[in-house]
Amino acid sequence: MKKIILVAVLTFISLGVKAQDKVNWLSFEQAMEMSEKEPKPILVDIYTDWCGWCKKMDKTTYKNKVIIEYINTHYYPVKLNGETKHDITFQGKTFKYQAQGRRGYHQLAAAIMKGQLSYPSTAFFNTERQLLQNVPGYLEEKKFEKILAYFNKDNYKNMPWSEFEKNFKSAM
Repeated sequence: MKKIILVAVLTFISLGVKAQDKVNWLSFEQAMEMSEKEPKPILVDIYTDWCGWCKKMDKTTYKNKVIIEYINTHYYPVKLNGETKHDITFQGKTFKYQAQGRRGYHQLAAAIMKGQLSYPSTAFFNTERQLLQNVPGYLEEKKFEKILAYFNKDNYKNMPWSEFEKNFKSAM
């Protein structure tokens, strides 16, 4: 009987650990809906299929266990293809794919990035679903951990980035 209980406990623990082996990505619409019901900040990873730095960030930064656990615990994470062709409604406006040459862009991605189409980009929304900041470019794990913590729990309201960064204690 003790062996059965031990096996059950170990299985349960391993399933719990396995659940944190990847970021639990949502669609933009899902995250907004979930945040409305249970407020939490929203992180939006804006990428394209052809972007090498986006793929590198997926293989490194978004595979780091500390990053995965932090994002899954504190944010509603969204993967948004900057060239997606489906319409997205946000704050009463419908954003669409905009054809442009061989490649186009999605109007929502362009709005979040304020017209500066740079991939990857990571955008942070507060619990009221308002855009706080877009951070363009590849972010390595240690820098990304600081940025995640800064935009969580209103740290960005209480102190400037330079002071926060100086006092930040990494979990890595």
